[in-house]
Amino acid sequence: MKQGDRVLYYHSNEGREVVGIARVVKEHYPDPTSRDDRWMVVDLAPLKPLKRPVGLAEIKADPELQDIPLVRQSRLSVMPLERRAFERILELSGTRLR
Repeated sequence: MKQGDRVLYYHSNEGREVVGIARVVKEHYPDPTSRDDRWMVVDLAPLKPLKRPVGLAEIKADPELQDIPLVRQSRLSVMPLERRAFERILELSGTRLR
């Protein structure tokens, strides 16, 4: 993730749903809470909540989202998302980016 990138925020435990949009404000650096130097963190700033959360079941049911990493390997905590998939999730939520 690069500074300025927009990201979707997903609740992976409670709810299993995309709930908001954030922006990367600081690129990856070592996780200060871990002794494992492979663990990295990024700093995010919230931009806006989604008008309606989009749940994992809805994402899995959408033909346009069948190939995203969340559907194929849902245990990843960070994953890339193509622009069209990002926009499709916003459509499903009824949220406009601007």
